[in-house]
Amino acid sequence: MLNDPTFWVAVAFVIFMGLMYWKARKPVLDGLDARADRIKSELDEAQRLREEAQKALAEYKRKQRDAAKEAEEMLANAKHEAELLRNQASEDLKAVLARRERAALEKIAQAETQAIQDVRAQAVDMAMAATAKLLSENVDPNRDQAMVDQAIRDLGQKLH
Repeated sequence: MLNDPTFWVAVAFVIFMGLMYWKARKPVLDGLDARADRIKSELDEAQRLREEAQKALAEYKRKQRDAAKEAEEMLANAKHEAELLRNQASEDLKAVLARRERAALEKIAQAETQAIQDVRAQAVDMAMAATAKLLSENVDPNRDQAMVDQAIRDLGQKLH
C-alpha cells in the first residue's frame, strides 16, 4: 500500500484538502459572510424601500380622498351659491317687475286723469259755446230784466 501511487495520491489529496480547509476556510467563509451581509443589507434596504413606498402610497391615497372630499365640498358650495344667486336674481326680477308694473299703472292712472280733465274741459268749452249761442239767439232784453228782478226777489227767501 505504501508503494501504490493511488495511495499516495489519496494521501496528497487529503493533505491538500486539509491545508485548503485550514488556510482557505477563513477567506472563503469571510467572503461568504460578506456576501450574506451584503445580501441581508440589500434585503433590508428593499424592505425599507417597500415600507416607504407603502407609506407614500397610503399618503397619496389619503391626499386623493382629501382632494375628492374637498372637490365635493366645493361643488356643494358652488351649487348652494348658485341657488342663492338664482333666488336673489328671481327676487330682484320680481321687484323690478313690480316697480315697472306700479309705474305703468301710475302712468295709466295719470293718463286717465288727464283724459278725463281734457274731456271735461272740452265739454265745458262746448257747453259754454252752446250756451253763448243759445243765449245770443234766444235772449230778449226785456225778458232778461224780468229774470234778474225775479232772482233778486227770490234771493231773500233762499238765504233765510
